[in-house]
Amino acid sequence: MLEALLAFAFGLLIGSFLNVCIYRLPRDLSVVRPRSHCPECEKQIAWYDNIPLVSYVRLKARCRHCGARIPWRYPAVELITGLLFFVIVIALGPGLMAVKLCLFCALLVGMLFTDLEERILPDEFTLGGTVVGLALAWFVPVKDIVAHAILFRYAKVWDPRWFSVAESVAGAAIPTLILWAVAVLFEKFRGKEGLGLGDVKMMAMMGAFLGLRASLLILILGALSGSLIGYTYLKVTKQDPNSYQLPFGTFLAAAGIFVALEGEKVITWYASLL
Repeated sequence: MLEALLAFAFGLLIGSFLNVCIYRLPRDLSVVRPRSHCPECEKQIAWYDNIPLVSYVRLKARCRHCGARIPWRYPAVELITGLLFFVIVIALGPGLMAVKLCLFCALLVGMLFTDLEERILPDEFTLGGTVVGLALAWFVPVKDIVAHAILFRYAKVWDPRWFSVAESVAGAAIPTLILWAVAVLFEKFRGKEGLGLGDVKMMAMMGAFLGLRASLLILILGALSGSLIGYTYLKVTKQDPNSYQLPFGTFLAAAGIFVALEGEKVITWYASLL
């Protein structure tokens, strides 16, 4: 329990940094300099006004200097990230797999909110995350069977870590090609862009971390939830579906977090039905 509580506290800090990324990356600003400041009055935020969750409550969601309202997103990102870290460490215990999934979920939290707010999925999250996911596959096994089934003849020759890397590559490449093909066909037949390249690169990142089966499950869940919720939202708000831009990356991120936590159970359950 102590490790999980420490993970929660660390998650709050990571969430605070994610808030910086969510605001600055879509605007092509450095996430290092200048120090945190109020977007309205541009005065620097003191350390005691930058404590995750606590400062938001103490300041009553207002800037100390100009009184501008602090968006609800700030405590939400901190709390969500902290809770995810807590749940992951409770489930897996401290270790490399927990570190990997915490990093994966943190990236998804960042992308969930950047796409929701700005309809942008920064390359720092997508491409950078893909590289990290592929690299981590050497140290933390990607639990999948696709590459193993294809390369079974090399099972006694190859280092098992190469199979993990192969699973990571398959997970990154195949769903990405599927989504890219869908995007190209949609644009060809509808005459407008249906999916951005950010969504495609995001699929590569998730597949690199989790493997092919998990990334395909994410794609299915993201598409279903995006369609249902998006359609409902358009009906309720009476917006024009031809002009409204659905934040598909937000739904993919939410599906990715769910699959990171429960995907193995879902895949095992489905396999038992076959």
